[in-house]
Amino acid sequence: MEAGIAAISEAVWRQIEPARPSGDELVARQAAPDASPRLLAAIDFRGRRHFLVTLNTEDVGYHDAGSRGISVRTEELVLNDAPGARFIKITCDDTSGHAMFDLIGAEIADRLHSAAEVPADIVSRVLVKWRRFWGQTPNQTLSRERQIGLFAELWFLTYWLVPALGSSEGSRMWRGPHGARHDFERQGLSVEVKGTTSTKGRVHKVHGIRQLEPPESGVLYFFSLRLREEVGATNSLPVLIQICRQRLRDDGYAEDLLEAALLAGGYRVEHEADYSVVYWRIVEETLFDTTKRFPRITATSFSEGVPPGIEEIDYTINLSTFNDAVIATRADEAKILLRSIAPQVI
Repeated sequence: MEAGIAAISEAVWRQIEPARPSGDELVARQAAPDASPRLLAAIDFRGRRHFLVTLNTEDVGYHDAGSRGISVRTEELVLNDAPGARFIKITCDDTSGHAMFDLIGAEIADRLHSAAEVPADIVSRVLVKWRRFWGQTPNQTLSRERQIGLFAELWFLTYWLVPALGSSEGSRMWRGPHGARHDFERQGLSVEVKGTTSTKGRVHKVHGIRQLEPPESGVLYFFSLRLREEVGATNSLPVLIQICRQRLRDDGYAEDLLEAALLAGGYRVEHEADYSVVYWRIVEETLFDTTKRFPRITATSFSEGVPPGIEEIDYTINLSTFNDAVIATRADEAKILLRSIAPQVI
C-alpha cells in the first residue's frame, strides 16, 4: 500500500453510490488498486457497504459472526455482468461504523499486497485485531487538552523512542491509550509525557496521585513538550501521525500497534479536517529523571496514607526551576540512555 494510506477513501464509495443496484445484486469496484486488485468495495440496493476479497480456486472460504457490526461469509457472486467468482464478503451492518470499516479494508488490502498469508487468514487476523474497537467511534472530536496530550505522546514516540529503540519496541511501549498508568512502559522504565501551551514555562496538569508514582521495578522519566499555536508553524496532529506512519511503514507489527493506540486514544480519521487547521511550533522538549529533585504528589506524600474519602487529586506542577533533574533536551542526547535501561524486549 502506498505510504500514508490509512483508510479506504470515501471517494471510492461516492463513485459507487450512483450505480446502486436493484434486487440482490451488488455493484463493485476496486477499493485500493495500488495496494491489491483482490479487494473490492461494493454496495447493495439498501446502500450497505461491503468489502469483497477475491478467492482463487485453491483458496478456502471464511465465515465469522462474532464481530458486532460486521458479518462475514463466503459466496459466489456475479458482479457488473462479469462471470461468477467466489469472494469473502465482509459486510458493514452498522452505518455509524463506516470510518472504522474503511480502516479494516485498508489493512486487508495491505496484507493482500504482501501475499504472505492466504485470504481467509488475513481476514481473520484483521478482524480479531479490530474487533475490540468496533462500535467505539466517538461523535465528537478530541478536546483541545486531549489533542495536545496525544500530540506530545506521538512526538515522543516518533522523534525520541523509535530512533533509540526501533519501531517495534518503541511502539510496544506506548501503553497510555490502553489505560496503563504511564504513557510509555517497558521493563525497568516508564515515561510519563505531558504537553503544554502555558506561557509560564513547563507547567503541566497531573491527574491523580498514581500518575507520577514510579513503576514497581525501574525508573520513571517525565517528558515535557512545550507548544505554541501558530498559523505559520508546520506541525499539526495529522501531519505528525503521517510522519510517524512513514517511519513505521517497513514494520507491519509496529504499524498495527500505532493504529490500535490511536483508536484507543479516540483519534478518528473522519475528524482529521478539524485537527489539520491547528498548527503547533515546538518551543522546548525536555526529559526529566524523577528520581532526582522533582515535584509530585504520591500516596507516600501522606504520612498516614491518603485521607479517607479522598477519591481524586488533580494538581499542577511547574518544572521551570528544576533543571537539575533534566537529563536531555534533544532526542539524540537520550539515545544511549534509553537503550541502556532494561534493553531486553518484553
